[in-house]
Amino acid sequence: MPNLLRLIEKRPRKFLTIDLSGVNQIDSAGVIALQHLQLVARRNNIRVKLSGISSKIQQVIDSFSDVEQREPSIPQKTRILERIGGKVYFFLQESLPAFMFLLADITVWTVKDLFRSKAHRKGEFINQAILIGVNAVPLVMLITFLVGLVLALQSAQQLRQFGANVFVADLTVIAMTREMGPLLTAIMIAGRSGSAIASEIATMVVTEEVDALKSMALNPTRYVVIPKMHASLFTLPLLTVIADIFGILGGVLIAYLYLDVSPTIFYNRMVEVLFFKDILTGIIKSIIFAAAIVLTGSFYGFRARGGSESVGRATTQAVVTAIFLVILTDSILGLILY
Repeated sequence: MPNLLRLIEKRPRKFLTIDLSGVNQIDSAGVIALQHLQLVARRNNIRVKLSGISSKIQQVIDSFSDVEQREPSIPQKTRILERIGGKVYFFLQESLPAFMFLLADITVWTVKDLFRSKAHRKGEFINQAILIGVNAVPLVMLITFLVGLVLALQSAQQLRQFGANVFVADLTVIAMTREMGPLLTAIMIAGRSGSAIASEIATMVVTEEVDALKSMALNPTRYVVIPKMHASLFTLPLLTVIADIFGILGGVLIAYLYLDVSPTIFYNRMVEVLFFKDILTGIIKSIIFAAAIVLTGSFYGFRARGGSESVGRATTQAVVTAIFLVILTDSILGLILY
């Protein structure tokens, strides 16, 4: 059959006669192959005639004649504006209402269960605080120390040219406490814990554990998400303070090695330029970042559908969206709290 199809397409002719005199039996596969051959011939403007066909074979072929034969449709390419419009429409009709509903649900239960220890599973808050906060301490310490070191190192040459070596303390301290500390911590937690939250909830959805919770009259948001939210709101500000300290230590090291600024001089200058408002700004940012990370991970986790592939897709979307929201929120808060 493939050779015959290629022959028809390469050597077109006006008439084609198919001799079926030697055919004693035919099944549905044979009829479909014969119909496909006729379809290809018709597409090439060739008239097909069946000869030598027995009444038995004709009866079988006629039994399939009522089946409508359709030309295979080629999917039309959508234009870029159509794709953008479709995504915007889906966001406004599906994603945004679901996101706002989840936001309201999480906000209500976060406030209600804040001082009610019996509302949580026993030890769940401590467990989540260890997973989200304590286990992330070494990573936060290392990354922020290196960032503080590089930040001071990049500015050392310029400060030395103007004899303003001591101002490395101003640069490092203010940058770490107001901006780099909370931002770097949130990005690391978004990649580390945000992905874990999304994958855990998505797996629960795929394996129907969420449906099981609902069947037992348990609110999945309250049972699964709220302990993670409380743990994140508690641990992320502490991680931000740790990030500030180690980022400043990186600046102290560069100031001492390259700018001849002793730790004592660095400390005295830090006391002069650092205000409580700077530390408070970083802590406020970290609290909002924590809520955004947990909310994003939960949103994409609950929307997972299908099998294991949807778990990976939900995790990827959660991390990317969480980092985007963190940077966007940081920009807005930077303008408000400047």
